[in-house]
Amino acid sequence: MIIAVIDGMGGGIGAQIVTQLRQELPLEVEVLALGANAVATQRMMQARASRGASGENAIRISVVEADVILAPVSAVVPNSMMGEITPAIAAAVASAPGRKLLLPINQPGFEIVGIEWKALTKQIAAAIEIIRQMLDS
Repeated sequence: MIIAVIDGMGGGIGAQIVTQLRQELPLEVEVLALGANAVATQRMMQARASRGASGENAIRISVVEADVILAPVSAVVPNSMMGEITPAIAAAVASAPGRKLLLPINQPGFEIVGIEWKALTKQIAAAIEIIRQMLDS
């Protein structure tokens, strides 16, 4: 299984996701660190992602090979993350064939309603449980 983790800006959320994936899932699960910038990719690689790449083209090309895409919901919102998620990145992520597990983290100007707030670690744990079920089936 290939899991693509997408993040931008400082890469803190992506690094937390990769850390929890590595703690909870078998090492044969490949984790792709796809950063909107090099800093985000570097932070995810330091958290032990299998491979990493940065920028719009790398994300557009790499996201299609993922069985699961795990990212903040802003990964499918054009111009989010202070403009780092380009319309092309958002479209590539949204139309990628893999299953999208999007964490409901609000962005300025957007509010996700109808969802109970949970700590980021609990959101990531819920996503990992879905991935575990996918591995078991």
